[in-house]
Amino acid sequence: MGADDVVDGGVRRRACTFHPNDFFPEESFKSWGNYGRAFLETPFRLKDRVLTRSKDHTELVEMKARSSHEMKKTLNWWDLMWFGIGAVIGSGIFVLTGLEARTVVGPAVVLSYVISGISALFSVFCYTEFAVEIPVAGGSFAYLRVELGDFVAFIAAGNILLEYVIGGAAVARSWTSYFATLCNKNPDDFRIIVHKMSSDYNHLDPIAIGILIVITILAVYSTKGSSRFNYIASVFHLVVIVFIIIAGLTKAKTENYTTFVPFGVRGVFKASAVLFFAYVGFDAVSTMAEETKNPARDIPIGLVGSMVITTLAYCLLAVTLCLMQNYKDIDENAPFSVAFGAVGWNWAKYIVALGALKGMTTVLLVSAVGQARYLTHIARTHMMPPWFALVDERTGTPVNATIAMLVATSVIAFFTDLSILSNLLSISTLFIFMLVAVALLVRRYYSSGVTTKGNQVKLIVCLVLILGSSCGISAYWASSDGWIGYIIAAPLWLLGTVGLWLGVPQAKKPKLWGVPLVPWLPSLSIAINIFLLGSIDKKSFIRFGVWSGFLLVYYIFLGLHASYDTAKEFENKNCTEEVDKQLYKVEDGGEVQVSTTPVVYK
Repeated sequence: MGADDVVDGGVRRRACTFHPNDFFPEESFKSWGNYGRAFLETPFRLKDRVLTRSKDHTELVEMKARSSHEMKKTLNWWDLMWFGIGAVIGSGIFVLTGLEARTVVGPAVVLSYVISGISALFSVFCYTEFAVEIPVAGGSFAYLRVELGDFVAFIAAGNILLEYVIGGAAVARSWTSYFATLCNKNPDDFRIIVHKMSSDYNHLDPIAIGILIVITILAVYSTKGSSRFNYIASVFHLVVIVFIIIAGLTKAKTENYTTFVPFGVRGVFKASAVLFFAYVGFDAVSTMAEETKNPARDIPIGLVGSMVITTLAYCLLAVTLCLMQNYKDIDENAPFSVAFGAVGWNWAKYIVALGALKGMTTVLLVSAVGQARYLTHIARTHMMPPWFALVDERTGTPVNATIAMLVATSVIAFFTDLSILSNLLSISTLFIFMLVAVALLVRRYYSSGVTTKGNQVKLIVCLVLILGSSCGISAYWASSDGWIGYIIAAPLWLLGTVGLWLGVPQAKKPKLWGVPLVPWLPSLSIAINIFLLGSIDKKSFIRFGVWSGFLLVYYIFLGLHASYDTAKEFENKNCTEEVDKQLYKVEDGGEVQVSTTPVVYK
């Protein structure tokens, strides 16, 4: 088969090829004159994209058609559950536990995992309803496009991509640390140290790039093949985790728990915000909804099941580590391996290191699969160049997007220190999960043409109360040790949630699977995610702001005009098809139904 196949008068493309119109084929980029005219319309176009909401049908049918070929439906709930376990249990528990326990929270790290686990579980429920109703590769990007509009979806999308790049880079660097332990070496023995660079970026990591390349080849080859590898590796990984817990507890010393909260309650929440990094992998599982055989059954079971198992494993591992060693002696790079060496079981540290490597390998694999599908769906809207949306006919996978994300992840992994990566990742993740919870409330309580103007105003007021009070609590926590701020803000959150519960009728009921306890559960998810944001350091917020500023510049100059042209072309196509249908009716002797309603997204 050649690079191109002619189908129905057009060209059906192989994903790995390059063509002149692959990146900016839209009308606004045909010439400098066109671009100049488009740029002058920026305020109008921006308003249009901010206010425009997509439809479920658009995401499910039209967007998928822009990838040339469909992804293969090969996954069931068992695959998704193991993908979830494989995606989550990795460097979060095997590296960040030691780092946070030693420097931030002490033995109370188990409480930090409980808090971040509860927050993650609330977010999982919000994701499941969307993933069942809109089972596409775009994940939260598609959900936000439908409920909050193109502009919010794009800003979130940029942070989603940042989340995956940083997450993959962090895990790849952690992989090097445990590989070094397996070889009885220091991690820096495998890194190139450049003394003239900043200490945060001067430990160059070629091994991290090597493992990323191997993982990407597997992710490109087959989703089902990736699932089988993940299943086998995850089973082995869970066996190692059970070994760590049982063997570690036989060496437990209760005196190591004498000072349980050495850094105070503030340390517990500060660590919880960073350790949220340990739960972010489930987000990737939602992107596989498009390849799931029965989304209504498989997605809730797979996502919730994997999260419950993961949270339990995290808490038991955290307890075991802090009972084996005093928190002051925990190693920051490979805590579990070093802990077994410290209690005289040097042979066990090799089992632990091998299990950690297996776990981090599956995290990298699921991350590579998930991030490519996000980029694929974003490119389907033309907010990113459509070349990234192409799906290879033979493998049924988005080859271009997978390789592009590998390159970005490799660059970050090569240079950047783990502590910087974990903090920045947590901000992006908490921000996105908060937006998905807001989108779920909008989905339930607002439907164009159904919700009255009065109920729409009530919804907006309640959302402002929930978001404003949550931000107030978070800011007060970050800046004060008092309690007056909580007395003011907490009742406002309660008022907003009760107002939704009793004062605004639900406009849309889920067809197949719904989040329980709406609006309480998504409202709590918003509050907890925003609260944890208040425990992250200032430098991470500055980096987050810089990245968001870069996204805004890209969107104003490129993404806005490309997506606007594509959307209008789609609307005109729908209008033309409607006219054709009416003409056919006339030819058959029927009456023409004239509509004065313009075709809009939602």
